[in-house]
Amino acid sequence: MKTAFDEIMSGLRDAEAYLDGDRQGSETHRIEVPEPDVRRIRERTGLSQVAFARSIGVAPGTVRNWEQGRRRPQGPARVLLALLNEEPAAVQNMLILGSKRTT
Repeated sequence: MKTAFDEIMSGLRDAEAYLDGDRQGSETHRIEVPEPDVRRIRERTGLSQVAFARSIGVAPGTVRNWEQGRRRPQGPARVLLALLNEEPAAVQNMLILGSKRTT
């Protein structure tokens, strides 16, 4: 019977083989997240830049930079913005519920 350690080591060996180019038996999923129009998304929420920034957990300057094209959202911020673009009410409800749990 394999122990948790054995399972973890097996997974690490698989990951190492994948990084070394051995793709046999593996699947790669690539998800393309579209470039968000931050200003349009924020305006649809009806929030100011400061309130919007607070609601998604970033600095107001970050939202300003995104809207003015000086920076582009990356990683989790980009995914969150894509979700806000598609399902703003659902995401906002989840964020509100999450903040109530931590207070």
